[in-house]
Amino acid sequence: MQRLLLILVLVAFCARGADGPPNIVVVLCDDLGYGDIGCYGNKIVNTPHLDRFAREGMRFTDCYASHPNCSPSRTGLMTGRTPTRVGIFNWIPMLSPMHLPVSEITIASILQKGGYDTAHTGKWHLNGRFNLTGQPQPNDHGFNHWFSTQNNALPNHRNPWNFVRNATPVGPLKGYAAGVVTDEAIHWLRAWRDKSKPFFLFVCYHEPHEPIASDPRFEKDYPSADPSYTAYWANVAQMDASFGRLMAELDKQKLREDTFVFFTSDNGPARTGFHPHGETDGLRHKKGSVYEGGIRVPGIMRWPGKIKPDTVQRTPVSGVDLLPTLCNVTGLKPPADRHLDGTSISGLFHGKKIRRAQPLYWHFYAASGKHHVALRDGDWKLVAAMDAPPIKQRAGITAADQNAIKTASLGKMELYNLKTDRAETREVSAVATAQFKRLSAQMKQIYASVQQDTPTWPAWEWPRYEHQRIQWPAFRGAKKVPLRQPQIPGDFRSNPLLKRP
Repeated sequence: MQRLLLILVLVAFCARGADGPPNIVVVLCDDLGYGDIGCYGNKIVNTPHLDRFAREGMRFTDCYASHPNCSPSRTGLMTGRTPTRVGIFNWIPMLSPMHLPVSEITIASILQKGGYDTAHTGKWHLNGRFNLTGQPQPNDHGFNHWFSTQNNALPNHRNPWNFVRNATPVGPLKGYAAGVVTDEAIHWLRAWRDKSKPFFLFVCYHEPHEPIASDPRFEKDYPSADPSYTAYWANVAQMDASFGRLMAELDKQKLREDTFVFFTSDNGPARTGFHPHGETDGLRHKKGSVYEGGIRVPGIMRWPGKIKPDTVQRTPVSGVDLLPTLCNVTGLKPPADRHLDGTSISGLFHGKKIRRAQPLYWHFYAASGKHHVALRDGDWKLVAAMDAPPIKQRAGITAADQNAIKTASLGKMELYNLKTDRAETREVSAVATAQFKRLSAQMKQIYASVQQDTPTWPAWEWPRYEHQRIQWPAFRGAKKVPLRQPQIPGDFRSNPLLKRP
């Protein structure tokens, strides 16, 4: 009898390994540009772990964040819904009333109810009252274990003190943010997860978001007269090393074969006045823009036996596709009582085409420049202005501000063919009239739907809580830091302050 029971257990275990639901690891970087790592053409920084990871899986050439800014992008990733539809229309300052409502259904909550053990480590940024009463916390959105910060690691990436583990502040920690976040993820994998269940691990690195602080052991590889250059690329290398440790832990625990891993970024590079770095591989603009440089990001998936190694996929995909994709591969049902803006892309793993109910769509009232809405269908990209007055969130948001956003109409539109013009330099609406007519009608329809769904938050003022607690680098505001970095990887000749290591 005991022998029969043992055989049945072994059969069940083997069946789960071969055909059961996979473990899932999602790794999200903060402000990592499309051209910031080696496997996407960068010639500056050494990212051996991510480069190897790309060879082991599928690299997407046209992977998009669900928004050009941090909190909304995370919202789209977790819910499969355009973030403005949910009410997350900009980054969330500490103590803001804006938050991911408990009524929203996340990847974590679906997997948790489907029998997964779940954990989040790193940047959360889906509520204003982080670890305070009045708003849902990570555990309310499906995470059994969480080790998180509201937004930035404070005072910067070095020796953070603001992490919270399962509602209890941890206090001062030694090390750098990516390492701290990875240490927690590894310890959870080793000691705390329920090993009788498949798991979902959501790892959110703070790198390379400001305020940047990098370990000297990485800085030595990027010498320059510009300290911001050294700090930025060392920060990317710092993240890559931590990612490598996380992947090595999966191998050590013999989890590689049963684990689906997705690596991506929440938006394009920030390129601020004193950190003018981050590459887009020639794409237009940066974080905060609905042009390609603000929303196109690295995207790499690995799933041994299901995704062919060393493949390149050119089909456009987005963060809003993750929830329906994971529901598809786990056999769990996506929510049927609300509009999902994404679709499952699992067919791409087997060489099939995917069909979308609607084109990819972005909506950001505070986007850089005059264009705030974008839509992509195949090779065609349409961007449009919003006829709303400029609103500076740094002063807070009033009810009148939100009403102006919700009642704004679409303004001037521009059409681009990304197949022939990925840098969006040639507007072709006057030539491609049929495509312009079709896409503008689709954009107006989706735009009206999103505007109708968007909730209104209570008016609030920004208390600058985090801003007062950030320790900025000594070179902030230094005149020797250039305002712009060359946008094409490897082109250092136009800026004498940058020296390729």
